[in-house]
Amino acid sequence: MDQAKEIREGEGLDWQQLESYLRSAMPDETDGKMQVAQFHGGHANLTYLLKFGEKELVLRRPPFGKIAPGAHDIKREYRVLSKLYKVFPEAPRAYLFCDDESIIGSPFVVIDRKHGVIVRTELLDCFKQFDRAEERLTTALIEAQANLHKVDYEKADLSKLGRPEGFLERQLTGWSKRWELSNTEENKDMDDVLRLLTDSVPVPQVTSIIHNDIKFDNCQFQPDNPDKVTAIFDWDMATLGDPLVDLGSTLSYWVEPYFEQFDLPVSLANTFPSKSFVLEKYAEFTGFSLDRIDWYHAFAYWKGGVIAAQLYQRFVNGQTKDKRMEKFGQTAKVFGSFAKKILQ
Repeated sequence: MDQAKEIREGEGLDWQQLESYLRSAMPDETDGKMQVAQFHGGHANLTYLLKFGEKELVLRRPPFGKIAPGAHDIKREYRVLSKLYKVFPEAPRAYLFCDDESIIGSPFVVIDRKHGVIVRTELLDCFKQFDRAEERLTTALIEAQANLHKVDYEKADLSKLGRPEGFLERQLTGWSKRWELSNTEENKDMDDVLRLLTDSVPVPQVTSIIHNDIKFDNCQFQPDNPDKVTAIFDWDMATLGDPLVDLGSTLSYWVEPYFEQFDLPVSLANTFPSKSFVLEKYAEFTGFSLDRIDWYHAFAYWKGGVIAAQLYQRFVNGQTKDKRMEKFGQTAKVFGSFAKKILQ
């Protein structure tokens, strides 16, 4: 099970102020003594467990320090999860959004706690009893993603979540601004990839709700069932747009032999199926054409390079003491070189 632990140094909140606010704003969910802990698995938004008696809630807030424009959009996460859970059960329910920064120093969202296990880099012991476990987990992940992409966003009352027209062009513009703001070291490959992507933007086939960061450690399973994703987390980048952007993001977290020569912070074990298996399953579940998937594949690695640069910049500037961030400078360079390799 993904367990909450002690509060990491420098990441405590004003618990008394928070408790007072939540008891007033959510009286039906906050009966009993408040207890707090922190989930340590993520690299960006900070995630805390709040227990009021038997009721368990999750609080998510942006990281401390200066935030890049458009990043860590907690309000967006609330907009999605306050509605999507009604038609897509893998989405946890969001109860509350607070933009009063006097409470804990930033906006935050409170969502329902889900219990289960999370695959991060290797097969968990609880799944080793199952035949073809990695293949079945992969199939479940891609099926959940496909089901999200087939949700009728108008019936879900999420038609105002984004502007599908010009989506890919805006993505490139927005992420290029993030790159300019976060680049602390020269990285020619990242600059070259941006130019190549801009010169060959695909025409989207359909418009879908997209999560923008679907990967194993944003998904939850039950320990006795490798065939079903029961929850998907981290919805702060969700929007309406081209679903192949989502698929490209998933590919960027997948097994990749090119990366074996580098010491990257996170890498999925090579016992999982290949990327070709992922593409085959997605095409089977959606019927979408994957003729231009190389563009989306490269775009995902380029975005990953930008995010890595943002995290590394926070470490360089002393905004976090999390030692994991130190390796992200190299990650940005590796992702840029591989994205260029895909496009060439």
